[in-house]
Amino acid sequence: MNLNLDFSFYNWDLIQNFIIKGLVFSVMLTIVATLGGILFGTLLALMRLSGKKILVVPATIYVNGMRSVPLVMVILWFFLLVPLLIGKPIGAEMSAVITFVAFEAAYFSEIMRAGIQSIPRGQVYAGQAVGMTYGQNMRLVVLPQAFRNMLPVLLTQTIILFQDTSLVYAIGAYDMLKGFEVAGKNFGRPVEAYLAAAVLYFIICFTLSWFVKRLHKKIAIIR
Repeated sequence: MNLNLDFSFYNWDLIQNFIIKGLVFSVMLTIVATLGGILFGTLLALMRLSGKKILVVPATIYVNGMRSVPLVMVILWFFLLVPLLIGKPIGAEMSAVITFVAFEAAYFSEIMRAGIQSIPRGQVYAGQAVGMTYGQNMRLVVLPQAFRNMLPVLLTQTIILFQDTSLVYAIGAYDMLKGFEVAGKNFGRPVEAYLAAAVLYFIICFTLSWFVKRLHKKIAIIR
């Protein structure tokens, strides 16, 4: 079967007008969702480890609930239902940002919980012995070590998050995949556009994975 693939229509103008705009949004969404997910995920992890039922129960329900639903469904629910509740649309891009932060917080929560639990109890007891409160102990002793230990896992989850940004295509947000799709339709070359998108996703994710492996080796040496 001859597909008659032709990539000659790719040039700098096409990349600048279609691809870069989507790539910028995908990267921005990844960064915001990672930072927001780590922040709220850490709070959820602390709630689950607090031992107080009033904090443990809602945090557990939230984390398990989010982790049990496909991300694309959460994106669609938020995009379609929230405007009905508040009476006005909030836009595909804003919906994507809020949804990703809320969804990724559940996954980063489990990573941070594992990181916190990996810290030897002797470290916690040492902090208590010098008069630190629970908050001071977590902020100054436990969390810095947990972040260091979990950094490769956090970055791996960030790579997965970047791949998942292509799901905002379902609500019409202009991400990198959307940029390739629009370019392919405009030039009548959808197959070449999707192939090029797959190659670019692979290059970005493979490069980041290689960096994470190197970082993991350095952290292992430090330990």
